[in-house]
Amino acid sequence: MLAAAKSTENAPRPSIGFHALMLATFFGASAAPTPLYRIYQENFALSPVLITVVFAVYAFALLAALLTAGSISDHLGRKPVIFFALVLEIVAMALFVAASGPGWLIAARIVQGIATGIAGASLGAALVDVDRAKGQIVNSIAPLCGMAVGAVGTSALIQYGPFPMHLIYALLLTAFALQAAGIWLTRETGGRRPGVLGSLMPRVTVPPQVKRPLSLVTPINIANWTLAGFYLSLVPSLVAGTTGSGAPLTGGAVVTALMASGAITVYLRRAKSASANLGFGVSAKTLGILTVVAGVHLANVPLLIIGTVFTGAGFGTNFLGSIGTIMPLAKPDERAGLLAAFYVQSYLAFSLPAILAGFLAKSAGYALTTDIYATAILLLMGAGLIAIRAGRRKAAA
Repeated sequence: MLAAAKSTENAPRPSIGFHALMLATFFGASAAPTPLYRIYQENFALSPVLITVVFAVYAFALLAALLTAGSISDHLGRKPVIFFALVLEIVAMALFVAASGPGWLIAARIVQGIATGIAGASLGAALVDVDRAKGQIVNSIAPLCGMAVGAVGTSALIQYGPFPMHLIYALLLTAFALQAAGIWLTRETGGRRPGVLGSLMPRVTVPPQVKRPLSLVTPINIANWTLAGFYLSLVPSLVAGTTGSGAPLTGGAVVTALMASGAITVYLRRAKSASANLGFGVSAKTLGILTVVAGVHLANVPLLIIGTVFTGAGFGTNFLGSIGTIMPLAKPDERAGLLAAFYVQSYLAFSLPAILAGFLAKSAGYALTTDIYATAILLLMGAGLIAIRAGRRKAAA
């Protein structure tokens, strides 16, 4: 027992790089099914509605995990909780490999959502344990980078590799297995404390001083995550249906452009004020969405990618601006409950409209669905920006 304790003490201090890699891998795996949705439609005879349900159950499961197990690593330690999330993710990858119909896909996405929710909270806390300043930046950028690589990597494997519906999951399963072994070679960054059962009770609270600022950024935040859900559930099918390009790498490149430009812009604008980020984000996203709509109707893939780059820049800065507006107003003991409320709002916007998009795509087609979504997102962002500026003038008067 003494030898084991000594071994743990002598374990090398975990690096930002290893934890960032794990976080990026989890979110890369979450984007891996996106380029495959069109192939699942063809092989399993799935409707656009069922595809968006497969997508949405992941978001519901992730949200449930965040709300119930988000702080469990504060009580049990980071390493065992991260290891448990890795084991769950390995199970999810195995379910994807074995999938022979929509039931398997739904089960895999539910397990994956739970794993990613637990891992996101625990790895996020571990990154801040290792380096508070760098950890916060990595927490914002690693998921977007992971999703960008996951989307384009899966697309490339589908187009050029063997076993298109299985190879990416086999590779990810191997990566998670290696990480599950590697986590035990690092030193624990957190600690243990009592109250683990109490921590499983969801706490969703909005402090009185944050209610108005949250209500003002809500339209922009809903527009932000509605767009992300649309991209990750339907865009590869939309690209194929409107441009005639059946190459998986084409649809994957469009999704990757959103996440990559979002990650780059978050890094470049990390020191800007919340209000400046929201103003920039709405402008960039408006330009991007209008360009994307033009690309859809002109069946022009380069235009779609250029529009998505601007849209992704707006997505990243709107997220930064929304978080930056509300979180500084909360006291330390109010932050967890406020963040939970923010994520409830975000993930509901991420998932529920995507299901509606599936119904619209089935009945009205992808082009008209894009027009309707673009109009709704632009109206939401415009209303949010007007409300924020009116509130600022009122406060200054």
